Amino acid sequence: MAQWDEHSIPDQSGRVVLITGANSGIGWDTARALAQHGAHVVIACRTRAKADAAKARIDALGVTGQVEILDLDLASLSSIHAAAQAFLSAHDRLDLLINNAGVMAMAHTRTADGFEMQMGTNHLGHFALTGLLIERVMATPHSRVVVIGSSAHKMGRMDFDDLLWEKSYAAWSAYGRSKLANLLFAFELQRRLERAQSETITVAAHPGGSRTGLGTPSHGFAGKVAKALRPAIMLAMQPARMGALPTLRAACDPTVRGGDYFGPDGRGELRGYPVKVTSNSRSTNSGDAERLWAASERLTGVTFSLGGAP
Repeated sequence: MAQWDEHSIPDQSGRVVLITGANSGIGWDTARALAQHGAHVVIACRTRAKADAAKARIDALGVTGQVEILDLDLASLSSIHAAAQAFLSAHDRLDLLINNAGVMAMAHTRTADGFEMQMGTNHLGHFALTGLLIERVMATPHSRVVVIGSSAHKMGRMDFDDLLWEKSYAAWSAYGRSKLANLLFAFELQRRLERAQSETITVAAHPGGSRTGLGTPSHGFAGKVAKALRPAIMLAMQPARMGALPTLRAACDPTVRGGDYFGPDGRGELRGYPVKVTSNSRSTNSGDAERLWAASERLTGVTFSLGGAP
C-alpha cells in the first residue's frame, strides 16, 4: 500500500470540523490541511491573539475552506460550556471533533475547577466538551470523534484513589496518566456508540516525536536537562506537518473503523507515515474505562446523551 499523506485526504467540502488547540503544532497543521481540502474549520483556542495569528497564516495560503475562531479554555468548565453553546448556536452539524489540545509535564498547578492541570486539560476538559457536543456529532452523517493520545500512555497508571494527584505529584507520571485516560476514553466512547447503534465512530491517533511547543521543558532538574538537550532532541524529531498525519488519517481515511489507533510507521513509532498501531493493555481495560467515565461525569457534571447507551 502507498504511503498515506496529505495527498490522500479526500475532498472535505461541506464538512464542519472543530479542533482544539489549533493555534500551533500538529493542531495548526491539521487545521491547515483540512481547510486546504475544503473543510470549514473551527479552531478552538484559549488565547485569542494566537488564534487570530493562526487563522491569518492559514488564510494567507488561499485555502478553499474557511477558518473560524472559537474561544475555549479547556482548564475551565464555564469556558467549555460557553464554547459549546456558541458552537451549537452557530452550526447545525459537526462532522469532525478533534480533541487535540494538551499540556505536558508541567509544574503542579490546578484548573479553575480545582483539577490537576494535566488531567484537567488533557482528559476532563475534552470529556466535558465532547459530552456537550456529542448529540450534534451523532446527528451528522458519517461523523467522527478523533482523540489525540501519545506513546506516553505506556508510562501511565490509573489510581482512582488519587486520580487528581492530591496526595502526591510527579509531572511525567501525571502526563502519562492523562494520556492513558485519553485512550481509555476514546475506546469506551466507541463501545458506547456501538451499543447505541450510532454510525458515529471514535478514532485515536498519536503524532510520534514531533517538533512542537508541547515539548518545551517545564521545571525542576529534569526541565534543565531537557532544555540543555533540546536542540539535539528537536533534530531527531519530525516536523509538525508529519506529526499531523496520524490525526488526519484518523479523521479522513474512509477505510478507518471505530476504535482504530494510528501512529507513525518508523522505529518506536517516533517518525514516519501513519499506519494502524496498537496501544497497551492498560488502555483497553474496560473496567478502568468505566470507572474513569463515572469519575469524569461526577467531576465535570457532564453526562453523554447517546440514545441506546446506558
